[in-house]
Amino acid sequence: MKIIYIANLRLPTEKAHGLQIMKMCESFAKQGNELELIIPRRANQIKKDPFEYYGVARIFKIRKISCLDLITLDKYIGHLGLWIESVSFNIFAAPRIFLKKSDIIYTRDKFFLPFSLFKKNLIFEIHTFPQNYFLYHLFFKKITGITVITQKLKELLMKQGISSDKILVAPDGVDLEEFDTKKSREECREILNLSQGKKIILYTGHLYQWKGTGVLLEVARKLPIDNYQFIFVGGTKEDIVEFEKQAGGVGNVLVVGHRSHKEIPYWLKSADVLVLPNSGKEDISKLWTSPMKMFEYMASRRPIVASSLPSLREVLNENNSVLVEPDNPEKLAAAIKKILENPQLAEKISDQAFMEVQDYTWEKRVKKIFEFLSSKNS
Repeated sequence: MKIIYIANLRLPTEKAHGLQIMKMCESFAKQGNELELIIPRRANQIKKDPFEYYGVARIFKIRKISCLDLITLDKYIGHLGLWIESVSFNIFAAPRIFLKKSDIIYTRDKFFLPFSLFKKNLIFEIHTFPQNYFLYHLFFKKITGITVITQKLKELLMKQGISSDKILVAPDGVDLEEFDTKKSREECREILNLSQGKKIILYTGHLYQWKGTGVLLEVARKLPIDNYQFIFVGGTKEDIVEFEKQAGGVGNVLVVGHRSHKEIPYWLKSADVLVLPNSGKEDISKLWTSPMKMFEYMASRRPIVASSLPSLREVLNENNSVLVEPDNPEKLAAAIKKILENPQLAEKISDQAFMEVQDYTWEKRVKKIFEFLSSKNS
């Protein structure tokens, strides 16, 4: 099968969608498909080869298409730079999409939805419910299929009149082999130059407020400096600067910034507790998200504390994690202490999470998408 994956992104990127797209392309290709990933030619401070950066097999093609890259001017012209870049990429990519024979055109980019009026093989993947939905409704009616990452997103689309048989729920995934490090917690700490004597509570990912990082920072303020170390891995340069200001004076907080994804398994394995403190104040967190870090946490065999939210509860439960009321530092602190003081509980939920994450590999996600498409064509 010939697949075109269209993605309007800077690649490589420190943002999670870059990893997700590369892993999906790899999994499509591993299942015997010929895949071409089409991306814009954009300025990028990250100069590394995408395949090496993400640890992805070189089994598909990446084609860069010209565009008017004005995104760097957004601070002067607002979102106009993004719109110009997106529309120009759309225009310059169109000949490739129409002239190259393909069985599936797959994208997460809203600017390519109009192609659904002309191409009957377009699959659109949604990670957030679109603002100004009326602008998309016609395209969603015409489109071949829609992939969403949570059941709540499917329900929202169905309320807008989209047929349920057109929508597939496929949560994000993980590369289990990548997180199957044979090194012990102590060895990982030695590699990363971390304390062997402290209890490490760790978070990976972006530092946005809806991710709940501010709540975890409040927990760090409440616990003894000598006994605990809170580590935040990830974030953009701008967000790291702001977060470090918020964390100023908190002696048990370490903000290490963005790290290569190849390094993340060592950070996760070095921790005593992994935290997913999403806020319940925004729908993207409460209803829509399917964080890749959740599956990476599960694959690392370390105990998880997470916010009790509908989005996360589609995967997490009381058997594979400790769930707490969101946006509540006291409850979060108590849950962390509960795990640290109960090694049997920590081992039990870690083992259960690892067993359940076997169903959330990228390969199984792609297989699910193909089964969905086959059922529609039968």
